[in-house]
Amino acid sequence: MRTPWRPFASYNLWLLFAPAVGQERWHCDMKRGFQKARQKEPSVKALLEQDTTWQRIGHLAQRGVCEFHKDTQLLHRLDGVERVAEILKLGQESAEVQERVIKILKNYHERPILLGKNIILLSRGDEGFPEPILIRYGNYLLNLYAAIDCIFREPDGTLHILDFKTGKTDFDRRQGFVYLLAAKYLYPQQPAVASFYNLESGKWSEPISATAAQLNAIQIELAIIAQQHQKDLRRYRQNPTEFSQIFPPNPGFNCQYCLFNSLCEFSVFPVTA
Repeated sequence: MRTPWRPFASYNLWLLFAPAVGQERWHCDMKRGFQKARQKEPSVKALLEQDTTWQRIGHLAQRGVCEFHKDTQLLHRLDGVERVAEILKLGQESAEVQERVIKILKNYHERPILLGKNIILLSRGDEGFPEPILIRYGNYLLNLYAAIDCIFREPDGTLHILDFKTGKTDFDRRQGFVYLLAAKYLYPQQPAVASFYNLESGKWSEPISATAAQLNAIQIELAIIAQQHQKDLRRYRQNPTEFSQIFPPNPGFNCQYCLFNSLCEFSVFPVTA
């Protein structure tokens, strides 16, 4: 049965509206415009279908963890890392991707943090959009999307939602709160915490928990974001020439890392033809 269309919210959309603490200089509203308003244009769609290096590393790292737990004997074999690398076909990847993913696989082989856990969910990371969770805010209905990497049950029964990270990006507690809001709907009446684990550095965040009042506040924030986003989309569809006013750019140093710098007329990063 097809899911009815509704306004939506997600951590990703929240991040496109407001940067994480310390990431303000990297923020650009125009990215939201490209990703959410112009995503069907052929040139934009082609860019969105390409994995960046860091996205590729993240996807392969998560798949690697899944392969280790699909056959846990791999965690005990001396050649376990090489076997998983073969399954992932790492030889077909760039040198940088191969080097970093091999390091991640070695890290996990040495410290398999999920081994012995009561795992409820472990995603490969390439499953596509998760099923939406229907959220009600007064008379307003919206779909919440929360792509959860892993859920395991602690010995005391608490659900532990774990999000895998790679690279050097700091953890954003807002993402943990969105997961906890999703858990409230998916697993009502069950206590839950959320945390982040960096597969490259081995850093594990402190568990994040939330009160009912905090989750209600998060729900209100997401509803406001969903409403504002739909309002912006309507404005753009009615006045496409006002793209840069609806989604204002923030040109600067950050342009060199922007996926859309080859299309953006405001980019200060020179793009070679």
